[in-house]
Amino acid sequence: MKERKTVVILGLGIFGSTLARDLSKYNFDVIAVDHNMSCVERVSTFVSNAVCLDFTDLEQLKAIGASDADIGIVTSSNMLEEAIMGILNLKELGVPRIIAKAKNSKHSEVLKKVGADTTISPEKEVAKTFAKKLVSKDILDLFDIDHDYSIFDIKMPMNWANKTLIELDLRNKFNVNVVGVRRNNKLIVNYNPNEKLMSDDEILIIGENDLFKKYDELVK
Repeated sequence: MKERKTVVILGLGIFGSTLARDLSKYNFDVIAVDHNMSCVERVSTFVSNAVCLDFTDLEQLKAIGASDADIGIVTSSNMLEEAIMGILNLKELGVPRIIAKAKNSKHSEVLKKVGADTTISPEKEVAKTFAKKLVSKDILDLFDIDHDYSIFDIKMPMNWANKTLIELDLRNKFNVNVVGVRRNNKLIVNYNPNEKLMSDDEILIIGENDLFKKYDELVK
Protein backbone atom coordinates (compact mmCIF):
# COMPACT_ATOMS: atom_id res chain seq x y z
CA MET A 1 0.00 0.00 0.00
CA LYS A 2 1.25 3.44 -0.93
CA GLU A 3 1.85 5.40 2.28
CA ARG A 4 3.10 8.76 1.03
CA LYS A 5 1.11 10.69 -1.53
CA THR A 6 2.78 12.36 -4.47
CA VAL A 7 1.70 15.81 -5.60
CA VAL A 8 2.96 17.63 -8.68
CA ILE A 9 2.80 21.43 -8.51
CA LEU A 10 2.91 23.35 -11.78
CA GLY A 11 3.97 26.95 -11.14
CA LEU A 12 6.20 28.11 -8.30
CA GLY A 13 5.19 31.67 -7.57
CA ILE A 14 4.55 32.72 -3.96
CA PHE A 15 1.46 30.50 -3.70
CA GLY A 16 2.97 27.48 -5.43
CA SER A 17 6.29 27.59 -3.58
CA THR A 18 4.59 28.03 -0.20
CA LEU A 19 2.33 25.09 -0.99
CA ALA A 20 5.34 23.00 -2.02
CA ARG A 21 7.14 23.77 1.23
CA ASP A 22 4.16 23.06 3.49
CA LEU A 23 3.11 19.85 1.72
CA SER A 24 6.69 18.62 2.05
CA LYS A 25 6.43 19.21 5.80
CA TYR A 26 3.23 17.14 5.82
CA ASN A 27 5.06 14.12 4.39
CA PHE A 28 4.06 14.50 0.72
CA ASP A 29 6.45 13.66 -2.09
CA VAL A 30 6.41 16.94 -4.02
CA ILE A 31 7.38 17.32 -7.66
CA ALA A 32 7.78 21.08 -8.12
CA VAL A 33 7.80 22.45 -11.67
CA ASP A 34 8.38 25.89 -13.17
CA HIS A 35 9.96 27.31 -16.32
CA ASN A 36 11.91 29.85 -14.24
CA MET A 37 15.11 28.42 -12.77
CA SER A 38 15.23 30.90 -9.87
CA CYS A 39 11.78 29.72 -8.73
CA VAL A 40 12.89 26.10 -9.00
CA GLU A 41 16.05 26.76 -6.99
CA ARG A 42 13.99 28.45 -4.29
CA VAL A 43 12.16 25.20 -3.46
CA SER A 44 14.84 22.66 -4.36
CA THR A 45 16.10 22.23 -0.80
CA PHE A 46 12.81 20.98 0.64
CA VAL A 47 10.90 19.11 -2.11
CA SER A 48 11.48 15.60 -3.48
CA ASN A 49 12.10 16.82 -7.02
CA ALA A 50 12.37 20.39 -8.37
CA VAL A 51 12.49 20.67 -12.14
CA CYS A 52 12.84 23.55 -14.58
CA LEU A 53 10.75 22.80 -17.66
CA ASP A 54 7.81 23.92 -19.76
CA PHE A 55 4.81 22.10 -18.28
CA THR A 56 2.68 22.90 -21.32
CA ASP A 57 4.80 20.20 -23.01
CA LEU A 58 3.24 16.80 -22.29
CA GLU A 59 6.40 14.82 -23.01
CA GLN A 60 8.46 16.84 -20.55
CA LEU A 61 5.92 16.21 -17.78
CA LYS A 62 5.82 12.52 -18.64
CA ALA A 63 9.62 12.33 -18.44
CA ILE A 64 9.71 13.53 -14.80
CA GLY A 65 7.11 11.02 -13.64
CA ALA A 66 4.14 13.37 -13.30
CA SER A 67 1.86 10.47 -14.24
CA ASP A 68 2.66 8.87 -10.87
CA ALA A 69 1.18 11.81 -8.94
CA ASP A 70 -1.94 11.37 -6.82
CA ILE A 71 -2.73 15.07 -7.04
CA GLY A 72 -1.85 17.74 -9.58
CA ILE A 73 -1.99 21.43 -8.66
CA VAL A 74 -1.82 24.16 -11.31
CA THR A 75 -1.03 27.56 -9.80
CA SER A 76 -0.29 29.76 -12.84
CA SER A 77 -3.60 31.61 -12.64
CA ASN A 78 -2.33 34.78 -14.37
CA MET A 79 -1.64 32.86 -17.57
CA LEU A 80 -4.95 31.22 -18.49
CA GLU A 81 -3.66 29.42 -21.59
CA GLU A 82 -0.72 28.01 -19.64
CA ALA A 83 -3.02 26.84 -16.85
CA ILE A 84 -5.36 25.16 -19.35
CA MET A 85 -2.49 23.31 -20.99
CA GLY A 86 -1.20 22.22 -17.60
CA ILE A 87 -4.60 20.80 -16.68
CA LEU A 88 -5.03 19.05 -20.04
CA ASN A 89 -1.60 17.48 -19.73
CA LEU A 90 -2.28 16.23 -16.20
CA LYS A 91 -5.57 14.74 -17.42
CA GLU A 92 -3.76 13.07 -20.31
CA LEU A 93 -1.24 11.58 -17.87
CA GLY A 94 -4.05 10.15 -15.75
CA VAL A 95 -3.50 12.20 -12.59
CA PRO A 96 -6.63 11.33 -10.56
CA ARG A 97 -7.23 14.67 -8.84
CA ILE A 98 -6.48 18.09 -10.33
CA ILE A 99 -6.73 21.39 -8.45
CA ALA A 100 -6.24 24.75 -10.16
CA LYS A 101 -5.76 28.26 -8.89
CA ALA A 102 -8.26 30.60 -10.57
CA LYS A 103 -7.87 34.34 -11.03
CA ASN A 104 -11.63 34.98 -11.03
CA SER A 105 -14.98 33.21 -11.37
CA LYS A 106 -14.88 33.19 -15.19
CA HIS A 107 -11.46 31.58 -15.19
CA SER A 108 -12.73 29.10 -12.62
CA GLU A 109 -15.52 28.02 -14.96
CA VAL A 110 -13.09 27.56 -17.84
CA LEU A 111 -10.60 25.58 -15.75
CA LYS A 112 -13.33 23.24 -14.52
CA LYS A 113 -14.58 22.68 -18.05
CA VAL A 114 -11.14 21.60 -19.26
CA GLY A 115 -10.68 19.14 -16.40
CA ALA A 116 -9.95 20.74 -13.02
CA ASP A 117 -11.79 18.90 -10.24
CA THR A 118 -11.51 21.86 -7.89
CA THR A 119 -10.57 25.52 -8.30
CA ILE A 120 -9.39 27.87 -5.60
CA SER A 121 -9.06 31.66 -5.37
CA PRO A 122 -6.58 32.24 -2.51
CA GLU A 123 -6.77 36.05 -2.52
CA LYS A 124 -10.56 35.99 -2.38
CA GLU A 125 -10.63 33.38 0.39
CA VAL A 126 -8.04 35.24 2.46
CA ALA A 127 -10.02 38.49 2.10
CA LYS A 128 -13.26 36.80 3.17
CA THR A 129 -11.62 35.20 6.18
CA PHE A 130 -9.90 38.41 7.21
CA ALA A 131 -13.16 40.37 6.97
CA LYS A 132 -14.87 37.85 9.25
CA LYS A 133 -12.03 38.00 11.77
CA LEU A 134 -12.28 41.80 11.87
CA VAL A 135 -15.84 41.49 13.16
CA SER A 136 -14.41 40.55 16.56
CA LYS A 137 -10.89 40.63 17.97
CA ASP A 138 -11.75 37.46 19.89
CA ILE A 139 -12.05 35.38 16.72
CA LEU A 140 -8.47 34.15 16.37
CA ASP A 141 -8.98 32.10 13.24
CA LEU A 142 -11.66 30.38 11.19
CA PHE A 143 -11.78 27.65 8.59
CA ASP A 144 -14.60 27.15 6.11
CA ILE A 145 -15.51 23.47 5.92
CA ASP A 146 -18.07 23.82 3.16
CA HIS A 147 -20.70 26.29 1.96
CA ASP A 148 -22.65 26.02 5.22
CA TYR A 149 -20.28 25.41 8.14
CA SER A 150 -16.99 26.73 9.55
CA ILE A 151 -14.71 26.00 12.49
CA PHE A 152 -14.05 29.05 14.67
CA ASP A 153 -11.03 29.38 16.96
CA ILE A 154 -12.01 31.90 19.65
CA LYS A 155 -10.58 33.34 22.83
CA MET A 156 -12.25 32.22 26.01
CA PRO A 157 -15.22 34.57 26.62
CA MET A 158 -15.01 35.93 30.17
CA ASN A 159 -18.43 34.61 31.13
CA TRP A 160 -17.57 31.07 29.95
CA ALA A 161 -14.54 30.69 32.23
CA ASN A 162 -14.99 28.38 35.22
CA LYS A 163 -18.05 26.81 33.65
CA THR A 164 -18.43 23.39 32.07
CA LEU A 165 -19.66 22.68 28.57
CA ILE A 166 -22.73 21.08 30.08
CA GLU A 167 -23.49 24.29 31.96
CA LEU A 168 -23.01 26.42 28.85
CA ASP A 169 -25.30 24.15 26.78
CA LEU A 170 -24.03 25.72 23.54
CA ARG A 171 -25.53 23.11 21.23
CA ASN A 172 -29.08 23.75 22.34
CA LYS A 173 -28.77 27.51 22.81
CA PHE A 174 -26.80 28.42 19.69
CA ASN A 175 -26.66 25.30 17.51
CA VAL A 176 -22.86 25.06 17.76
CA ASN A 177 -20.59 22.22 18.85
CA VAL A 178 -17.25 22.41 20.66
CA VAL A 179 -14.73 20.29 18.76
CA GLY A 180 -11.72 21.04 20.93
CA VAL A 181 -10.11 23.15 23.64
CA ARG A 182 -6.58 24.51 23.26
CA ARG A 183 -4.81 24.81 26.62
CA ASN A 184 -1.14 25.73 27.02
CA ASN A 185 -0.68 25.38 23.26
CA LYS A 186 -2.01 21.81 23.34
CA LEU A 187 -5.24 20.91 21.58
CA ILE A 188 -7.56 18.71 23.65
CA VAL A 189 -10.05 16.83 21.49
CA ASN A 190 -13.02 15.14 23.19
CA TYR A 191 -12.83 17.62 26.05
CA ASN A 192 -14.55 16.37 29.22
CA PRO A 193 -17.91 18.23 29.27
CA ASN A 194 -17.92 18.09 33.08
CA GLU A 195 -14.52 19.79 33.42
CA LYS A 196 -14.45 23.52 33.98
CA LEU A 197 -12.98 25.75 31.31
CA MET A 198 -10.06 28.03 32.17
CA SER A 199 -9.74 31.72 31.41
CA ASP A 200 -6.67 31.25 29.19
CA ASP A 201 -8.23 28.49 27.06
CA GLU A 202 -9.08 28.82 23.39
CA ILE A 203 -12.23 27.16 22.13
CA LEU A 204 -12.75 25.54 18.73
CA ILE A 205 -16.39 25.49 17.76
CA ILE A 206 -18.17 24.39 14.61
CA GLY A 207 -21.20 26.33 13.46
CA GLU A 208 -22.89 27.94 10.50
CA ASN A 209 -20.75 30.25 8.37
CA ASP A 210 -22.62 33.37 9.46
CA LEU A 211 -22.01 32.64 13.14
CA PHE A 212 -19.48 35.47 13.23
CA LYS A 213 -22.37 37.90 12.65
CA LYS A 214 -23.99 36.67 15.88
CA TYR A 215 -20.76 36.44 17.84
CA ASP A 216 -21.69 39.08 20.43
CA GLU A 217 -24.91 37.25 21.20
CA LEU A 218 -23.04 33.97 21.53
CA VAL A 219 -20.62 35.23 24.19
CA LYS A 220 -23.07 37.26 26.27
